[in-house]
Amino acid sequence: MGGKQKTLAVLIGTALAAGLTSPAFGSTAAQSPSPRATAPGSGMSVVEWNRELITILSDPKAQPSTVHPTRSFALLQAAEYDAVVSITRADPPYLFSVSAPQGARADAAADQAAHDVLVALYPAKRADVDQRLNSQLSAIPNDSGKQAGIRVGAAVAGRLISLRSDDGSSAKPLPFSAGTMAGDYRPAPTDFPTPVFTNWGSVKPFVLTSGSQFRPAAPPAVSTSEYATALAEVKSLGSKTSTTRTPDQTAAGGFWAAAPVWNVWNQVAQGLVTSENASLEKAVKVFAHLDLSLADTAIAMYDAKYAYRVWRPVTAIRLGGTHYNPNVVGDPNWTPLLPTAPDPSYPGAHGALSQAAATTLTGIYGAQHRLAVTSKGVTRTFAGFQDAATEAWLSRVWTGQHTSIDNRAGQQLGTQVADFVAHHL
Repeated sequence: MGGKQKTLAVLIGTALAAGLTSPAFGSTAAQSPSPRATAPGSGMSVVEWNRELITILSDPKAQPSTVHPTRSFALLQAAEYDAVVSITRADPPYLFSVSAPQGARADAAADQAAHDVLVALYPAKRADVDQRLNSQLSAIPNDSGKQAGIRVGAAVAGRLISLRSDDGSSAKPLPFSAGTMAGDYRPAPTDFPTPVFTNWGSVKPFVLTSGSQFRPAAPPAVSTSEYATALAEVKSLGSKTSTTRTPDQTAAGGFWAAAPVWNVWNQVAQGLVTSENASLEKAVKVFAHLDLSLADTAIAMYDAKYAYRVWRPVTAIRLGGTHYNPNVVGDPNWTPLLPTAPDPSYPGAHGALSQAAATTLTGIYGAQHRLAVTSKGVTRTFAGFQDAATEAWLSRVWTGQHTSIDNRAGQQLGTQVADFVAHHL
């Protein structure tokens, strides 16, 4: 695919102000917008709560570094979804519905559910979250329907938080022991960061039956010609001093590493909901499908990463002189374009997560939905969600992070998880 880009019409969207400090995907600074009321019954209230979570996560101290942020997005969006359908009965619930009297306001339920989830997850952020709730509820007439909706939202959030309280996300990861054999993962140079999310594959999924449900087949051995070919591609394109990587590939690599990839796709969804002035019912459905898919993909991805524990390209290239593969020409000084993420290589995270998002959004909006994604003042345009996802995972070769073997496994995994979620939600 090279660096070719499609110049296309731009879908109205918002700039990516993603703020999570993430060892895997980089960070940007988020600005906390002033709370503003949205029209009652509008999907914009869902967008505002999604933005609130991204703002919270811009604080690296908001939650333990061992808790993956996709869990928070899934809890937020699942609570809003079940709160709304408890009242509208327009769709089957994700987990459960609660009793709602006639006339209960679905928008009040969604707002209260979102508030209660965020307060439960981030009690130190309560003042800001309270302010957001007060702003949202102020636009809804203060009658019995509003109060009934508030009770529904609170009940849904309380039950959901309780059900997820023992999902394994708070377990202390076991100490990681680096391998010493060819192909074994070990902290990668030059910073040798400590591995992250070593236990995340054992967290209880939101929709899947287990983290290993769609575990990809074992990758080819590092002694094979297939691996040597894939590694040679990364060595050439992903080097910090590459002469084969195009300027556009370099730009794309930096673009997709500038913010956490789950933030990027949530903000794509924000733009979609905003541009079509989606109803509350449509908005909660879009975000629930997206974030439950991303959360379960993250669990499945880490299950596979730590099941296979494949070393990163920088390790493989620097140790090429050990002759673990006669077709690999080593370079002890090789450096990737960007720092290597602190987890095993197979399957690729951008491939898995972006493919899950693209599959989900394609199922809702169609394959040829033109969009623009903006980050740090840079906009890249795409003919469809798949084009964006493909560039996301190709960018990891261009920055020296992953082989095409990693990316194909990630793409397959993300597709399988998203399809399963779509059929079971």
